[in-house]
Amino acid sequence: MTRDTQKWYDKPVSKLILITIALTWFFPIFGFVLSSFRPGESIKRTTWWDAVFTGQIWSELTLENYSEIFFADGLNRSFYNSFAVTIPSTIIPITIAAFAAYAFAFMEFKGKNVMFLLVVGSMIIPLQMSLVPLLQLFKSGAEVFGVTIIPALDINGTYVATWFAHTGFGLPLATFLLRDFMMGLPKSVIESAKIDGASNFTTFFKLVLPLSVAGIAAFGTFQFLWVYNDFLVANVFLGIYRPENLVVTSHVSQLAVGQFGEAWHLRTSGAIISMIVPLVVFFSLQRFFIRGLIGGAVKG
Repeated sequence: MTRDTQKWYDKPVSKLILITIALTWFFPIFGFVLSSFRPGESIKRTTWWDAVFTGQIWSELTLENYSEIFFADGLNRSFYNSFAVTIPSTIIPITIAAFAAYAFAFMEFKGKNVMFLLVVGSMIIPLQMSLVPLLQLFKSGAEVFGVTIIPALDINGTYVATWFAHTGFGLPLATFLLRDFMMGLPKSVIESAKIDGASNFTTFFKLVLPLSVAGIAAFGTFQFLWVYNDFLVANVFLGIYRPENLVVTSHVSQLAVGQFGEAWHLRTSGAIISMIVPLVVFFSLQRFFIRGLIGGAVKG
């Protein structure tokens, strides 16, 4: 950071701009949290800022919305479903991507650059375009000129289908980020290991993997938060086949809407409840997340 940039931050106008941006972000969040403690009738009658300015807000605050969500039927099951989907969907792509990233970073083979471009290019494919082909693939398999390439698995409606789907969607980004992180590791250490006769497996497990913990944790945090907060993939491959297997986001959404749309006031409290696990995971792994991103961006 240059001195001119530091002086820019010290100017009163700059501080005013930063404070304005912070308040612009803060007030909607404040209203969101405040609305989660207001009963449905109060939300329909007045806005949260009117209730604050008139002083009515303090007499309206209640935990009724939270108790209605917490004690709803099937919530415990939905938390179990979310963990059953999220944990394997985080571990599997990290495991595969770590090996692939090592190969792209330190091994020489024909077509390496083309393969890496294909991996990076696959990240631009919209997720929604893959849903129907994957549903058909998981149910009926795949054939090429009458030859069965993938047998009929019929796994739609099971956890395995969501694991495969999330692995496929997360693998390109995982490979890209981990390869970028590994490229920043000291090459002298890798070369010394090869001179001493270490195999690729030994180099990977004894040197590269321990040095890449920050990068792996960074992507693991990102993948966990994305999968846990996912609504579409879990609903398509799991929820529509077996309603008892709804994940937290889908279950809370159904509770917040109600049968006839009469329970929409529960959306704020339901959203905050569903955010508890992602917030705990993020703040627990925050230092690894930042180190991993910085390590993958800074070279030399």
